[in-house]
Amino acid sequence: MYLMKDKEEVTNYSRISIRGGVNDGRLRFRSSDSLLPGLIDDVALNCLAWACRSDYASLACINKRFHRLIKNGCLYELRKQLGIVEHWLYLVCDPRRGWEAFDLIRKKWMGLPIIPCDECFNHADKESLAVGSELLVFGRELSDFAIWKYSLIRHAWIKCEGMNRPRCLFASGSYGSVAIVAGGTDRNGNVLNSAELYDSTTGKWEVLPNMHSQRRMCSGFFMDGKFYVIGGMSSPTVSLTCGEEYDLETRKWRTIEGMYPNVNRATEAPPLVAVVDNELYAVEYLTNMVKKYDKVKNTWHVLGRLPVRTDSSNGWGLAFKAFGDQLLVVGGQRGPDEEGIVLNSWCPKTPIKNGTLDWKVLGVKEHVGVFVYNCAVMGC
Repeated sequence: MYLMKDKEEVTNYSRISIRGGVNDGRLRFRSSDSLLPGLIDDVALNCLAWACRSDYASLACINKRFHRLIKNGCLYELRKQLGIVEHWLYLVCDPRRGWEAFDLIRKKWMGLPIIPCDECFNHADKESLAVGSELLVFGRELSDFAIWKYSLIRHAWIKCEGMNRPRCLFASGSYGSVAIVAGGTDRNGNVLNSAELYDSTTGKWEVLPNMHSQRRMCSGFFMDGKFYVIGGMSSPTVSLTCGEEYDLETRKWRTIEGMYPNVNRATEAPPLVAVVDNELYAVEYLTNMVKKYDKVKNTWHVLGRLPVRTDSSNGWGLAFKAFGDQLLVVGGQRGPDEEGIVLNSWCPKTPIKNGTLDWKVLGVKEHVGVFVYNCAVMGC
């Protein structure tokens, strides 16, 4: 793609080879816009694509050309073409500080701008979801439900287009540049079976076919290219053990009986689940254990103990996520003199010895309490 020096720089591109002129879909700047002296643009772009995302702010300060390169987002597009993925954690563990980001590679904490929302949204319960290069935060403003999104490219919060049927307490999951939300509760307290797809490239919501069961306080995830919903309650007294699978190609839902036998109660958090290498893992609150799902037998088996306790809080205040080939547990720990949030990771490929999982500490956030309010992992 050719970088222009006006507003058309993001849209007017051509496909050039990084090996010398063959049209293979790679991005390229014109030679007159040379980025690194002594290197052809194709090579320079590929070098810059491998730079850590935390260096982008510094690169943008070099000159106007680098500033345009970072701000128009084409480096993220090139990284996608080259299969480069860098995972960052986004979380709120102190509402007064707002959202913070943690570079899981460089072990570096960074603050995000404060959401320019009203006080109602600021103090209301929220749900979050990372999709593409956006962080979506769902909550409630004075008049209705609202969605704010943080754009990684713009480094700013933007009001997001609302769902066709606004909701809270829903299941959600992302897959590349798209995300699906399903179930939940509408503004009148009605439990929903409807679902919608969000495309981060257009910022639009699309209505999907309804699930077979209405449910709230449920969890969602993508596995093997399909979207799943498990757990939740269809009413204040009825918990669901069945799961539902949505096929994006056939646009049909399939019920899987007994997929999540752990009964959710009204006081418990939605199921804490994560998918690594298309294998599903979950946290069992009462025993503080990590379990793995057998897709063939439709059964669960225990792997080992969590690095933090969840039984005393019914799963609230803890994050259980996937990043790359590892599982990530983000939770509070109290010591004799201080307390804070600890990030622990474990790779399911490592051997399990006597039911012990070899958790590694990736980072610590001190003096922020022991409760994780919202958490999402973005890979791009």
